Amino acid sequence: MTRPSDPRHDLAASEFARLLDIMARLRNPEGGCPWDLEQDFRTIAPYTIEEAYEVADAIERGNMPDLREELGDLLFQVAFHSQMATEKGAFDAADVAAAISEKMVRRHPHVFDETDNRTSDEQIAAWEVMKAAERAAKAETGQAPSALDGVALSLPALMRAEKLQKRAARTGFDWTEPEPIFDKLEEETRELKEAMASGDADAIMDEMGDLLFVAANLARRLGVDPEVALRRANDKFERRFRSMEALAAQTDTDFTALDLDAQEALWQAVKKKERAG
Repeated sequence: MTRPSDPRHDLAASEFARLLDIMARLRNPEGGCPWDLEQDFRTIAPYTIEEAYEVADAIERGNMPDLREELGDLLFQVAFHSQMATEKGAFDAADVAAAISEKMVRRHPHVFDETDNRTSDEQIAAWEVMKAAERAAKAETGQAPSALDGVALSLPALMRAEKLQKRAARTGFDWTEPEPIFDKLEEETRELKEAMASGDADAIMDEMGDLLFVAANLARRLGVDPEVALRRANDKFERRFRSMEALAAQTDTDFTALDLDAQEALWQAVKKKERAG
């Protein structure tokens, strides 16, 4: 059944077309922007990642005006990459939109196919089957398909660790309870101490990585997003550190001139104030 056109969708299509025209003009060798003309996929990719994080930051802060702006910045990245691909004759923005639309319809037959009456659990199972088939279809020639296919190398390390572990868990390679993971943490901590004692920098790096990987696994098993947890820890550290500096400033004390014991006393004072307040 054909649905009536939504005026807001028509306006969104018009504004996106305007954005694509602006992007094409910026990349036009005749009067375009010199900086934009110098860019390629590799040089723009870091900006794309940064904009995605700024979207997440606006969401974390619950700031809707900022979220609107950051989503616009991220959409501009889509337009930028699409324009460069158009110039190469690879694909254009219409191909990008068509591909994701087709994928979403294909992955949601229970929504777009009136004859499909799957339950939520059945849909989740079917979703995984479909994604596995898509990954197998995209696998490089000569490389055996793997449950780990499609986990992007460019993801933040903690996020990638969690995704690799989730994929492995679908094959049954996983702990069923958190307790054994604590044992593994102790094992990795012991091995890190042994590497430190040996003075082998590569071994220290490896063991530190193993420890972080197991910590990410524990977070996953506890239902905690390790990336979000670490971001929260970063925010807490920054808040407390700034409060320490403020306490020192109240007595005209140079925080950097304090010894570690004095700084630790301020840290404990800040923690106590937070818990009381």
